[in-house]
Amino acid sequence: MKKYNMLTDSPGKSLFFFALPMILGNLFQQFYSTVDSIIVGQYVGEDALAAVGASYSLTTVFIMIAIGGGIGASVVISQYLGAGLNRQMKTSVYTALLSFLGVSIVLGVVGLVFSRNILTALNTPANILEDALLYLDIYFVGLPFLFMYNILSSVFNALGNSKTPLYLLIFSSLLNIVMDLAFVRGLGLGIAGAAVATVIAQGLSAVISFCLLLRSLKGYVETRTVSGGADFTEQKNMGEVAVAERKETPRTTEVKKERPVLFDTAMLGNMIKVAIPSMLQQSIVSIGMLLVQSVVNGFGSSVLAGYTAGTRIESICIVPMIASGNAVSTFTAQNLGAGKPERVKKGYLAAVKMVAAFAVIICVILTLFHEGIVGSFLEAGSEPAAFETGNAYLSFIAFFFVCIGLKAITDGVLRGAGDVVVFTLANLINLGIRVSVAFVFAPVWGVQAVWFAIPMGWTTNYLISFVRYLSGKWSRKKLIKTVEEE
Repeated sequence: MKKYNMLTDSPGKSLFFFALPMILGNLFQQFYSTVDSIIVGQYVGEDALAAVGASYSLTTVFIMIAIGGGIGASVVISQYLGAGLNRQMKTSVYTALLSFLGVSIVLGVVGLVFSRNILTALNTPANILEDALLYLDIYFVGLPFLFMYNILSSVFNALGNSKTPLYLLIFSSLLNIVMDLAFVRGLGLGIAGAAVATVIAQGLSAVISFCLLLRSLKGYVETRTVSGGADFTEQKNMGEVAVAERKETPRTTEVKKERPVLFDTAMLGNMIKVAIPSMLQQSIVSIGMLLVQSVVNGFGSSVLAGYTAGTRIESICIVPMIASGNAVSTFTAQNLGAGKPERVKKGYLAAVKMVAAFAVIICVILTLFHEGIVGSFLEAGSEPAAFETGNAYLSFIAFFFVCIGLKAITDGVLRGAGDVVVFTLANLINLGIRVSVAFVFAPVWGVQAVWFAIPMGWTTNYLISFVRYLSGKWSRKKLIKTVEEE
């Protein structure tokens, strides 16, 4: 496959071919999570599936925090890379890894201590509470591995290499499925077997990913500071999508080569500026699901099982949208770092066409096949309410994935530019709409109110962020300093 340069090649092609491995990788990640649910539902039962569903919303919040943190780090890494400052780029990578390792350990301990309290507060049905708690406890023990795997994937993406995370996800997905079948069906470990399989598969992938990253960073040589202007040429051996390095000209000034430091508080501060809003953005859907989960739990385990099936399919359907938004974020960061805001606008228009095409394909598939898809999660003898809930959810939400696609790419531009205030507000409003509509109207309309609120939140989020995009103020944000400015 031809390599595309984010700074010089067609914005549409470079975005698509950068996003494609991310989409495939995230699909594999969601696929093996879905297989967890299918295997548990088929071989353990409806209540076990409901227990996984009750745990899933909470576990997703923690993973989305990792993904959001990784995106925040990747913006800083990408901007240094686009500016040709490889030493600073390496320092930002090391700073991100050390910082988020500490965060993951703290979150794992917090999760272990408060998991029962959280499940109880979410009105988890008594008949599935202990199974849900067992799943969560195993999950939190392995959280540092799961957390760091997602951070490492974001770092690779920031470097323009979206293929390595894809290969590792394929490996971990296949390993997870094999161990699911062995632990759940073969050894009869039930829901605990599914949790252990996930931790082992992603933990091993995290270790391999870290080793590959250290090897990859050795290929980035120190660049020279440009004092008067520079042109850009392709830098070799930079992964799937080539980035650029500054070419020495008569107006360059050589800088003394220094080894990158392992931790820089100023860089951490810049990462936090983007990471916290990105964590909020990435976790908005998960936090909304978690809070809304308490509403769904009140309708009983059968409805919860059907809702779990529907939301697992939804999580797969939004993958192309979220991956496109993350690709736009990296594209924006690299091009702004290189002083090319006009390419960002061209890339955004290309991304609009891309997510629209994805939305049409998803809508057609769900409209035609939602009954068979929901049925794969449930035993033939499951309660009719489970089938009805899952089918109603998917047949409704199928028409609205374009909304989250537009939201994701617009937020991606703002995030890549380090322009975080407006899109943070937009995502908080999104959360508020989803939660308030569910809590207020579910007692009146039934469980359907839960999914009515979803496109309302997505659309409002998009419109607010789009107004900010049209203002052009994001293009004037300055997140990093070049060597001349330091």
